[in-house]
Amino acid sequence: MSRIRNAFFLLLLIGGHVCTLTLATAEITPRLAARLTREKVAHRIPLLITLKHRYDMESILRDDADLSRADVIRLLMRNAYLSQAALHRAIGTEAARQGQTLWITNQFAMELPAWRVAALTQVDGVETVDLDAAIHLAEPVAAPPPVQPEWNLDLVAAKELWELGYRGEGVVVAVMDSGADVLHPDLAGNWRGGSNSWFDPNGEHGSPHDNDGHGTQVLGLIVGGDSSGTAVGVAPAAQWIAVKIFNDQGQASLSNIHRGFQWLLDPDGDLATDDAPDIVNNSWSLLGSLDECVNEFALDIRVLRLFGIHVVFSAGNSGPAASTSVSPANDARSFSVGSVAASRIVTLTSSRGPSACDGSIFPLITAPGAGVRTSDLTFGGVSTHPYVTVSGTSFAAPHAAGVIALLRSAFPGAGLDSMEEGILAGALDLGEAGPDNAYGHGLLDALTAFYRLQQQDPMSQTDADGDGFPAQADDPDLRDCDDQDPAIFPGAAEIKHDGIDQDCNGFDLTIDILTALYDPVRDILRVEATSARGSSAGLFLISQSLGQQRVKPLRMKYYLGKWTAIVRQIGGDPGSVIVLGREGLESAATTVR
Repeated sequence: MSRIRNAFFLLLLIGGHVCTLTLATAEITPRLAARLTREKVAHRIPLLITLKHRYDMESILRDDADLSRADVIRLLMRNAYLSQAALHRAIGTEAARQGQTLWITNQFAMELPAWRVAALTQVDGVETVDLDAAIHLAEPVAAPPPVQPEWNLDLVAAKELWELGYRGEGVVVAVMDSGADVLHPDLAGNWRGGSNSWFDPNGEHGSPHDNDGHGTQVLGLIVGGDSSGTAVGVAPAAQWIAVKIFNDQGQASLSNIHRGFQWLLDPDGDLATDDAPDIVNNSWSLLGSLDECVNEFALDIRVLRLFGIHVVFSAGNSGPAASTSVSPANDARSFSVGSVAASRIVTLTSSRGPSACDGSIFPLITAPGAGVRTSDLTFGGVSTHPYVTVSGTSFAAPHAAGVIALLRSAFPGAGLDSMEEGILAGALDLGEAGPDNAYGHGLLDALTAFYRLQQQDPMSQTDADGDGFPAQADDPDLRDCDDQDPAIFPGAAEIKHDGIDQDCNGFDLTIDILTALYDPVRDILRVEATSARGSSAGLFLISQSLGQQRVKPLRMKYYLGKWTAIVRQIGGDPGSVIVLGREGLESAATTVR
C-alpha cells in the first residue's frame, strides 16, 4: 500500500469510520467514585481523563499501512490536541497548562478539586474520568543461596552467542523502572548518554539516578559488564536508556507510565531522527490485576510494537496457583516471562496461566529468576562491592530482554513477530509436553533461537552493506534502495531534495509549503506548495475543521507551477497544516494575517 493511501486511511480513522467512538455519557470510574466519597470538596485529586476519539491500530496493521513513525506520531499528537480542545476550555487555561497530554491513548492527566470532578462528565468528547492511581515497586522475593557464578548466563546460552560474535552491538534497550545507577562500573560504559537517554516524568532527577536499586538490578542483567571479573548481563555490548517511572518513594502513577511509553517513541523530541529503543523491559505490574485483564496500557503496547519495539514484561510473583496472571503482562501483545531456578524447575512464586485476557498460555516463556547475581547501588560510587543476589520474575524478564538484544544484533532486519516466534520455537520444553501454563513454551535458549532465526532469514546472503535489508527480497517493504549504503533502507528518515529515496517509497521528498496563511476576519485558510514532480505530484491538504472536530483531506489545484488550496469557513486557526503526496508529507505552522 502506498504512503498516500495509508495517510488517507489514518485520516478516515479520525473521521469516525473506524475510530473507537463511544456515544454513551461520560462516566466516573468506581475507584474514583470511592475516592471522592472520602475526600473533602476542596481536596485536589489526581485524574486521568480519557477522550472518545482514539485510533484503531489493529485496522492499520491489517491494511499493511506504511506510514512512518514520524507521520503517525504527528497525527496522534494532532488528534489528541484537537479532540481535547473542549476539555481544555472547560477546565480553564491555567489548569490545562499544568496538566499532561497523553497522545498515544488520547488522555489528559491533571489535578482538580473534588467538587469540580462531576462537571467533567458533561464535557464534549470525554469518555471516562478515572483516578490517576499509583502502583508500587514489587516486594523483594527471598533469594536462595548463590549457585556458581554466571549460572544464569549459561542456562540461557548467552555465552554461545558471544562466541559467535554477537554481544548486543548496535541494539538499544530501555528499562522502565526505579531508575539506574550510572556510576556502576558494569553500566557506565554503555549508557547511550545525551538528553535522549534519560526521562524522569516525576521531575526529581535530571540525570540517571536510582533511589531503590530495583532498576539497577534489572538493568545489570540485561547489559551489565564484567568489571568485577564475573559477567553479569546477557548482552554486555548493548546500549541502555531508562525511564524512571517510580518516584523516590517507590510509586508510579498511571499517567507517568503512559508518559514513559510515549517518550520511548521519540526520546529526543525530534521526529526527523529515529532514536527509539529496540526493546523495553518492564518488571512491574498493576495493583488489583491478579487474574484480571486490565487494558490500561494496551494501546501503548500496540503502538510500540507497531514500530518494532519489543515489550517485555515480568509475569508476576503470585504463584503457585493457576490463574494468577497479572496485567499488563497478560496482554496478548506483551512478551511475558516467568521464573525458573538453577534446577530448571519453575519457582514457587512465579505466576501461572492461563492469561486472564484471552485464555492463552501464560507466561510465554521462562528464564532464570532465583538467586541470580546482578549489579546494585554504588551509593554515589563509594561502594566497593555493588552486587546483590536477587529473585523473582522481575529478574527473569531482563534475561529475555537481553537475549532479544543478542538476536537483534545478529538479525537486525528480522521482524518483531518472527523474532519472538523464533525465540518461543527455540525454547527448551519443560514441564508438560508442549506449551503449558507454568513454563510457557519452555526455558529461554538463545542458541537454539539463533539457529531457528538463521534458517528463516531470507536476507543473510544478499545484504551487501550489512544494514539488515537486502537489495532483493520477496517482500518489497524489505527491499533496500541502495545496497551499498547502510544509511538507506526501508523506513529510513527521508532527506529532502537530495535526490535519494531513503525511505524506499519510490520518490525523493521534494514537497515545500510556501504559504499557510489564515485570515481570521474572513475565516479563510490559504495554502500553497510546490513539488519537483510538478503537476504529477497529486498533492492533498490536511487541515482541521474546528467546528466539526474532524480532519478533512482536500485535493489541491495545480496552476502556474504551484499547488494551491483555499478553505473557507474552517472554524478557526488550525495551528498547522500537512501537505501530502506519493513522495511523503510535509507540515508547517500557519501564519495568522
